[in-house]
Amino acid sequence: MSALIKPVERESAIPSDTLSVQHQIVVVGGGAAGITVAAQLLKKNKQLDVAIIEPRDKHYYQPAWTLVGGGVYKVEDTVRDEKDYIPDGATWLKDYVAKLDPDNNTVITQEGKRISYEYLILAPGIQIDWHLIKGLKEAIGQDGVCSNYAYQYAPYTWEVIKNFKGGNAIFTYPSTPVKCGGAPLKIMYLADDAFSKQGVRRHSKVMYCTAMGVIFSVKEFAKTLLSVAERKQMDVRYKHNLKEIKADTKTAIFDVSTDSGVEEIAIKYDLLHVTPPMSAPDFIKQSKLAVSDGAGQGWVNVNKYTLQHNIYPNVFSLGDAASLPTSKTAAAVRKQAPVVVDNLLALMNSKNLNKKYDGYTCCPLITGYGKVVLAEFNYDNKPSPTFPVDPTRERYSMWLLKKYGFPYIYWNRMLRGKPFEGKMLGISS
Repeated sequence: MSALIKPVERESAIPSDTLSVQHQIVVVGGGAAGITVAAQLLKKNKQLDVAIIEPRDKHYYQPAWTLVGGGVYKVEDTVRDEKDYIPDGATWLKDYVAKLDPDNNTVITQEGKRISYEYLILAPGIQIDWHLIKGLKEAIGQDGVCSNYAYQYAPYTWEVIKNFKGGNAIFTYPSTPVKCGGAPLKIMYLADDAFSKQGVRRHSKVMYCTAMGVIFSVKEFAKTLLSVAERKQMDVRYKHNLKEIKADTKTAIFDVSTDSGVEEIAIKYDLLHVTPPMSAPDFIKQSKLAVSDGAGQGWVNVNKYTLQHNIYPNVFSLGDAASLPTSKTAAAVRKQAPVVVDNLLALMNSKNLNKKYDGYTCCPLITGYGKVVLAEFNYDNKPSPTFPVDPTRERYSMWLLKKYGFPYIYWNRMLRGKPFEGKMLGISS
């Protein structure tokens, strides 16, 4: 959930005079990962005592926010009531997590509740660090500065695109992991198509400024994305990390890494789509459950195959907050959830943890209206296609899957913990 979304009025599901409760399994997070894993657990065993800690009343289908920004989806169609997706048999604890105390098997909430557990599943999602780009919080949502990474701002992206009259259109990618690594590219490709239809493309310069050294981590898909950028005559700039927005002069300030060091450059913009820096939630980073050093610092310290914590065996994690070296997507959650469920149940029954996650993830890379490259890959950054076709090609069929198929799967199958017939994008029957 976006850090800029104003918290709703919270009506605690725990009586106000009860400061301590206990549950067999506590799931932190009621987003895609938390709801999916809780639903699957209760499908396996309805007698389990499962509690979900989630403060918000609304549940968002965030993968559609790119389509909102591209004028294809209405933002109100991406949100539903959280209560309608809490699995039957689960207890919903409406509160924010303030602290994790794994030595005492306890979660402490913002309201001061102490929630004890036998087993803990961490699925709180990712934290959006808007404040790390100077001037962003003041500039966003007006005068051409937009982002698809918040429910209330995605519609403004489309307002800016459809009213664009030409000039510099800049799309950024930060130096941190983000939700769906292909999303910053998707909106750029859609904007480019829109500019062409509106007759302003010839008066425009479309720029992709990424802090990374490559356009995409998997070379087979990177080749396709670069060819699309060349076809569309886009300016792709590597190792450009957005650090400041000067809204008064419509200037974006970048730190650019070169062989001789870091240089600061300024680029004027007429449209600036910002992908903000992201990190693990603060209560994860400040706990003993986080990786303390290296590339995975701050994320939940789990075995990348079993998803069990490397120090505290009664703790598991999945989704964006886990220290898994793969792209953070809803499709990855679909593959991770059965692994957590089977391995947790095995642990509870004193059996070996035999279920393994291979890093599967899926990024439907939109390259224009009606065109999608379905990038499925694993820990080895090798394509792992579901369908018997060349996965590196742009296809209209995959556009239909992105626009219609995935939302249906999400709301009606994934969040319900329902099995699939055969293999379908990371879900096995």
